[in-house]
Amino acid sequence: MLTTHAVGIDLGTTYSCIAYLNEHGEPVTLANEEGELSTPSVVLFDGGEVIVGTEALRNAIVNPKHVVQNSKRFMGDSSPRWVIEGRPYTPVDIATFIVKKLLSSAQRQIGPISQAVITVPAQFSDSQRHATVEAGHRAGLERVDIINEPVAAALCHVLGSEGLWFSELAEEQRILVYDLGGGTFDLSLVAYRKNEVKVIASSGDLHLGGIDWNHALEKRLCTQFTKAFGKDPRDDSSSLQALALEVEQTKRSLSVRPRAALTVQHAGHRKTFQVDIAHFERLTQPHVERTAEITRRLLKENKLGWAHVDVVLLTGGASRMPMIRKTLKEMSGRTLNTSLSPDLSIAHGATYYAGMLLSNDQFARSILSAAATERLSQVRQQSVNARALGVLVRDPQRRVRVPHYLIDANTPLPVAKTHTYGTVVPNQRRVHLQIVESGTSPDAPPAVLGRCVIDDIAPNLPENSEIAVTISYDAQARVHVSATDVSSGKHASTEIIRQENLVPQLAATGADGSDVAMLGGMPARLGGGKKKARPDDDASKTTLPPSSARPALPRRAITAKRPASPAESDSALDAAEQPVPLCNKCGKPLDVRGRCRSCGASTTKGPAKPPQRPGQKPEQAPARAPAAAGTPKPRQAAPRTLAAKDPDFEMFNDESTVAKQRASRASKTVPPPVPQGKANRKPTPKSKSPSPEEVGEDEFWELVE
Repeated sequence: MLTTHAVGIDLGTTYSCIAYLNEHGEPVTLANEEGELSTPSVVLFDGGEVIVGTEALRNAIVNPKHVVQNSKRFMGDSSPRWVIEGRPYTPVDIATFIVKKLLSSAQRQIGPISQAVITVPAQFSDSQRHATVEAGHRAGLERVDIINEPVAAALCHVLGSEGLWFSELAEEQRILVYDLGGGTFDLSLVAYRKNEVKVIASSGDLHLGGIDWNHALEKRLCTQFTKAFGKDPRDDSSSLQALALEVEQTKRSLSVRPRAALTVQHAGHRKTFQVDIAHFERLTQPHVERTAEITRRLLKENKLGWAHVDVVLLTGGASRMPMIRKTLKEMSGRTLNTSLSPDLSIAHGATYYAGMLLSNDQFARSILSAAATERLSQVRQQSVNARALGVLVRDPQRRVRVPHYLIDANTPLPVAKTHTYGTVVPNQRRVHLQIVESGTSPDAPPAVLGRCVIDDIAPNLPENSEIAVTISYDAQARVHVSATDVSSGKHASTEIIRQENLVPQLAATGADGSDVAMLGGMPARLGGGKKKARPDDDASKTTLPPSSARPALPRRAITAKRPASPAESDSALDAAEQPVPLCNKCGKPLDVRGRCRSCGASTTKGPAKPPQRPGQKPEQAPARAPAAAGTPKPRQAAPRTLAAKDPDFEMFNDESTVAKQRASRASKTVPPPVPQGKANRKPTPKSKSPSPEEVGEDEFWELVE
C-alpha cells in the first residue's frame, strides 16, 4: 500500500467521485460503500443522522424537506440557505458532508488521506474557490489544492485515459474542452505542448447544466397534468420530487432511444406520457443555443476560428445528449472526441495533478515505475483567471463608483499587476480599497470580494496623492492584495480568504427577484420571498466592521445590486474613501475610459461601462438578418385547450375509454363549408399565434398504445 496518496475529488453539482494514482501511476476510481463509482451529491438529514448519496436520493420523495440537492450552485454564499430541524446549513456545510462521504469510503480501501485536489468550474470566483477549500478542510483534509475542471479533463486526455504511461500525445494540439455537467457549463481552449498543458482562454455559465434540461421538461409536464386534472404537482414537494427522478431517468433514456415514457402522480391522479426526443430537443433548444453562443463568443474574443482547433473534447454527464453532440459537430465541422468517461475523467485529471504536486522522493519511491515517476515530474499545467479583478474607484466626472480592473479575464496565472491611484480629498488620512471581481456574464454587476485599508497615512497630503495597489493571483486563482502610500511608505496587505469578509452576490435569482434553492426537488423561497432590493442596498457602500464585532449575515433575498446613481452626493463618496485611478506615467487622473488626457497614455483595464441612468433607453439589439429565400418555416400547430378527455392525455391502461372516444369521433361527420361571395364574406379574425411552449403539442404528447 502506498505511504503517500495522490487523490483527486470531482465535487459535482449532481454527482461526485474520488480517485487516486495506484502503484503503477494509473488513476483508479474508488467506489463508495454502495459499490457505486459516482455518488449523488445529495444530503439527507434524518434526526441526528446525516446520509449522503443514493440512500438520500431515494428518501427525497418520502421526506423532501429534509433533503438538499444541487448545493454547489450556491457555493460562495456564506449565509445559511437551508434550515432543517431548526438548524441552519450553508453550501459549505453541504459540500463538507459530501467530501466526508467520499473520503470515508476511500480510506477504507487505501488508508489515511491527508491531502487532495478538488476540482472547481473555471468560472468559479475567488469566494467560491475558498468555500470549496474550506469544505475540504472541514472534511478532515490537511491540505487542499484546486484545479479547474476543464484543465483536469485536458490532463486526462493528453496523459492518456488508459494509464499515464501508455498513451501520450506526440504532437502539439489546441484542444477545446466542452464540459457540460449536471449544474455548470465550462468551456476552455487548451494548448498542449511537450510536457505542458496551458489554458488559452475559458468561459462558461455557472447556472447552465443538465438539471436545467430537466426543469424545462418538468415545467411542461406539470402544465399538461394541470390541464388534465386541475391539480399541479408543483404544489406538493413529494410529487415534484418523484417527478424530478422520473424526468432524470427519461433524459438518460432519450440519450440512447428515440422516445421514452414517464409517469406523473399527484393528488390521487396518475398519468403516463410518452416523450419523443425531437420534441424534447425543441423544448430545450434555448439551452443548447446558449452553449453554442458561449462557444462562438470564446473563439471570437480570442480571434480564432474552428480551423485553429485540433480537438473538440467532450466531458460531463450532460454532454451525452444527442442534441449537444449534433450541435457541436455542426458548429465545428469535425468529429468529436468522446474517448473520455463523462463521469470519471474530471476526477482522473485531478488525480494526475495531485501526482504532479506530490512528485517528491517519498511519493516517487511509492510508485513502482521509474518511468512513471520521471514523466510525472516533467508535466506542467498553467491556468488562466476566469474573471477580471480590480478595485472600486471614484469617477469624479459622474460622481459614481465604478470598477477599475487591473487584471483582465483569461490572464495566465500566476500574475501580479500594480497600478497607481490617488486620494480623493486633501489631507485624507485613510484609504479604503474594495476589491471587486467581474460578474459571471458581460452584463452582470461586479462582486465585492473584500477590502484592504491603509490607516494613518502621512498628514497634509494634497488631493491625488499616490497609492500604489498590487493585486496578484496565485496558481490556483486565489487573490492577494497589497497597497502602499508612496509618500510615507505605509503598507497594508491581505489575502481574501475569510467568508465573513464577503458580500454574497452570487445567488440564483427567481423571476420575482427572490432566491430559489433546491430543497429536495422543490424550489424553496428563501429569506424574504418577493422582497425587492432597497434603494440603499448597494454593495459598493458596504462598510464591514471588524470580524470580532461582526454580526451573522441575515437570511434575506439577495438581488442584483443597483449601480450608484449620479445624483449621489460627494459626501457619501468621500466617506467611503475610494481612490481615483492615476496615470502610471505622469500621475494625472484617468478619465472614465481609462485614458490620460495629459500624456495620452491608455490602459485597457479602465473602468467598466458606466451604469445606465434612470430613464435612459437601453441600446437597441441589432436586427436579425432576414431568413434566406426558400428556407422552410417551422410548422406551428394552432393553440388549443386540452381537456381531461382529450385522447392525447389518456393513460397507458385506459384502453376502453380510448376505443369509445375513437368510435365517437369516427361516427361524427364534418359538414362541408358553405361557399360565400366576396361581398357577403365576413373578415376572418386573426388567430392568436401559438406560444413557443404550445408549438408541436399535437406531436409532443402522443398516446401510447
